[in-house]
Amino acid sequence: MDVLKEVGNIGAGHAATALSRLLDKPVDMKVPKVNLLPLEEVADLVGGAEQIVMAVFLRVDGDAPGNMFFVVQIESAKSLLRKLVGLDVQDEEQFSELELSALNEIGNILAGSYLSSLADFTKLSLSPSVPSLAMDMAGAILSFGLIQYGQMGDHALFIDTTFLEGNDAVEGNFFFIPDPESFPIIFHALGVPLE
Repeated sequence: MDVLKEVGNIGAGHAATALSRLLDKPVDMKVPKVNLLPLEEVADLVGGAEQIVMAVFLRVDGDAPGNMFFVVQIESAKSLLRKLVGLDVQDEEQFSELELSALNEIGNILAGSYLSSLADFTKLSLSPSVPSLAMDMAGAILSFGLIQYGQMGDHALFIDTTFLEGNDAVEGNFFFIPDPESFPIIFHALGVPLE
């Protein structure tokens, strides 16, 4: 867990720097909570399987393939666009093309930052696919990777991400769900015995 937390911390630092450059203003991220949890608990962390969420999905290829998700509740997505990106969000129910594009890019930056910190730590070759954005029930979004790529691992690396700009905080959830054969590879590369 300590090693995974360090990966999360470094990834958060990289993401905050990348977002600060993109938005041309300071963006901080709280030290994230990092946890390894059973796959069936993932949907509960974002409000339940039927909770409507916005998610950016990436497939990770390379030495330890898997699925990556950046998931935010709709209210948080709007808040993220307003507070962080400075967009004048008009409709609380719908998203404009510009808003969707901004969310996709934020998810892409976050996923890339966490993935590169994991790759640096493990010295594994890990590369992300082009991100895709979806708004649907959390259960449907999480099962997408399963349907698309066959079996998923039975555990997820969960990183609770909080963006800060001034006193405003916006929360999002980041999940990396390695394929079944990838967990031993990752832990071996980290020098941690997998029990």
